[in-house]
Amino acid sequence: MTKTKNHEKPKGFLAKVPFIGGRKKPLVGIIRLEGVIGQAGVGRRGMTLENTAPAIERAFSFRKVDMVALEINSPGGSPVQSDLIASRIRDLAEEKKVPVVAFCEDAAASGGYWLACAADEIYAMPGSIVGSIGVVSSGFGFVEAIDKLGIERRVHTAGKEKAILDPFRPEKPADVKILKRIQADLHDQFTSWVSDRRGERLDDDADLFTGAFWTGREAKKLGLVDGLGDRRGIMRERFGDKVRFKGTVRREPRLRKLLGMDAFDPGVLGDAVLDRLEERTHWQRVGL
Repeated sequence: MTKTKNHEKPKGFLAKVPFIGGRKKPLVGIIRLEGVIGQAGVGRRGMTLENTAPAIERAFSFRKVDMVALEINSPGGSPVQSDLIASRIRDLAEEKKVPVVAFCEDAAASGGYWLACAADEIYAMPGSIVGSIGVVSSGFGFVEAIDKLGIERRVHTAGKEKAILDPFRPEKPADVKILKRIQADLHDQFTSWVSDRRGERLDDDADLFTGAFWTGREAKKLGLVDGLGDRRGIMRERFGDKVRFKGTVRREPRLRKLLGMDAFDPGVLGDAVLDRLEERTHWQRVGL
């Protein structure tokens, strides 16, 4: 093998051979985190640790990876799955000693922002929706509807609080109190995570934990994100024009992705439609 003196770079043909001619091209592993977080029913599944873990572990296992980038486009969802996914990212980042940067697309709201905080730095587009650091629970009451239809609701439990918030029975103040207690604890977990991860970068004068959300440009002023820009632009600024990107997820067929299911399985078509409507409510909460 041709050797060089005083770290002089090889010339000619050898300069083009990887790991012989100069520094290797920087490598950034890409993890795509898109959609509602949590199990979403029979027809379609949202983001869970189970279905994102292979991509997360693959990104950190790339040979000589310099950085891992999270591409986030999510209106939120399950706090438990948000916590599990974010924790797995942090565990691997610390184990492999690889820095992580998050890039917010249309939205990194609620659980989506929880995921973004798993990164060491967060970037967003000027019009991205960021924040929504809060907890929400919604449903419907059908008490008058079943009365008009002449339907009798029959519920038998062992344990007086086993059937709280039954949508077919009148809402009870005691049931709401239990729900509020749970929401308060979840909100505390969320705010503690954001505070720990963002630290002094957060604006002390702003109340960031009301559940409100902001544009990327506003979020930068508040310290919720570190800067504005997309993954390609920021990484080229960081590593130069020779930076390489390596994804971790195989693309699904377009029809399957649109429906979130096997389009030709009539047995789950109705569930898929309902799941799609439920997903839309998550996006509509952040105006998208």
